Amino acid sequence: MLHVVPIFCGDRSDVLGPLAQRIAATFELDVEHRAPAFDPEVAFDASRGQYDSRVLLQHLRDTTPREATRVLGVASVDLFIPVLTYVFGEAELDGRSALISSFRLDNELYGLEPDPQLMFERLVKEAMHELGHTFALLHCRRSDCVMSSSTYVEGIDLKPDRFCDRCLRALRRKLGNSKIGRRR
Repeated sequence: MLHVVPIFCGDRSDVLGPLAQRIAATFELDVEHRAPAFDPEVAFDASRGQYDSRVLLQHLRDTTPREATRVLGVASVDLFIPVLTYVFGEAELDGRSALISSFRLDNELYGLEPDPQLMFERLVKEAMHELGHTFALLHCRRSDCVMSSSTYVEGIDLKPDRFCDRCLRALRRKLGNSKIGRRR
């Protein structure tokens, strides 16, 4: 069971259903939506004007019921970790919590025309990438893998929304399911 938790999604909440469908199809997980069981403002760092993804991850993990094997926070605010200016998302390696944000995935941030479909595809890739980390997958060196590292939005655009053969085999071993990652 995967819990999807919207964090400050506002007018972006319309992507949660389609995002959950894509995740469910890839990871063979049942998906349930729930509101955050904590105040996300605890993660706001006024000096940076951003939200600390580590704090949000901790609260997601600590407030998620045991029946959920994974939790994915979906935010629309700017995220950071102390050693980086920003992050698109973060996850606990081989843990149960992951977090992504649409904030830096939106063309408008870069002075470009809005493209809701492109933003959604970027969000899917980030969700798959961060959830991959929760299943113990590391960054992949192959550019044809969703687990390749992306430090810029253009890097997200260049990679696919699927796992390379090596990462897919590791994911299937981890989950004991040979159907994981098949397209529907």
